[in-house]
Amino acid sequence: MTTKQIVFTDFNKAELLEKEVPNVGDNEVKVELEFSSISCGTEKALVSGNQNINPNSIEGQEAKFPRASGYSSSGTVLEVGKNVTGLKKGDRVALMWSNHKKINVIDERKVVKLSDNVSFREAALFNIATFPLAAIRKTRLEVGESLLVMGLGILGLFGVHLAKASGAAPVIAVDPIAERREKALQFGADYALNPLDEDFAQKVKEITDGGVKVAIEVTGLGVGLNQALDCMARFGRVALLGCTRDKNFTIDYYRKVHGVGVELIGAHAMARPNFESSPGLFTQLDDLKAMEKLCAYKRIDLLGMIDETFSPYDCTDVYLRLVEGKDFPVVSQFDWREVK
Repeated sequence: MTTKQIVFTDFNKAELLEKEVPNVGDNEVKVELEFSSISCGTEKALVSGNQNINPNSIEGQEAKFPRASGYSSSGTVLEVGKNVTGLKKGDRVALMWSNHKKINVIDERKVVKLSDNVSFREAALFNIATFPLAAIRKTRLEVGESLLVMGLGILGLFGVHLAKASGAAPVIAVDPIAERREKALQFGADYALNPLDEDFAQKVKEITDGGVKVAIEVTGLGVGLNQALDCMARFGRVALLGCTRDKNFTIDYYRKVHGVGVELIGAHAMARPNFESSPGLFTQLDDLKAMEKLCAYKRIDLLGMIDETFSPYDCTDVYLRLVEGKDFPVVSQFDWREVK
């Protein structure tokens, strides 16, 4: 049996290829996708051949192709392994660490069953949304604390939405692109500021009566972290969510971190426990379940965040557009329903 999969076959090149579907293992499920979401930063790095794609990457190693991606998706269970008891054929599910692939065979621990009132489109965003959710948890945000999100790509926009749902007040969204700031206001930001404004840090301190308590840094840029630190209150906490992919940072740690007691918190998607959740540190599966609950109980609106939907048959042009930076949407998905 074969299925269609989006594969990065060379530098800046994506193709929809025919791939074999593996047999279902004892603890696995076979899922037919409905939608899969694009994680712009990670997938741009993958398709462009960037080797610094995770903290375990070997510096200077030559990029190797083919590469696969598409780790946040939704679909319907077609088959379950003999040891699987919590899922059955026909269940609607969200998947984490899947592929842009019509049929995925995946460990049951990477799948969460959906409530009837949760759509496939929403569920396909859950895994990506767990990244800023984990970052917020790690800061130990208290209800009523001010929170700043530096950078409004897909993770930053989710961070704004989840910060509001978590009780942050005010929520300050920051990005140089006006359209992104406007969207952040629609999904929970109380203020949306341009970091290029000369008095940017002073504005934040005026809004927050002296400095922001919590910041989620999502740009992955040294200048982004530097500016976030300029906005912090004494003993503030900064979650480093954005993937830097560049180690050449110049920060005045003595004055901006050490002297004011600011915490810098590693918040990479994989920096979390594997088996048991505790306050501030949830497993990714538990965060996936949390996203399902937030959506089912209408605490968040993910549908309104989706900008564009693509056909997998158009993947070559879609990823070329991503690489070339041609007005690529912040939140976008592939629709697999028409793929045969």
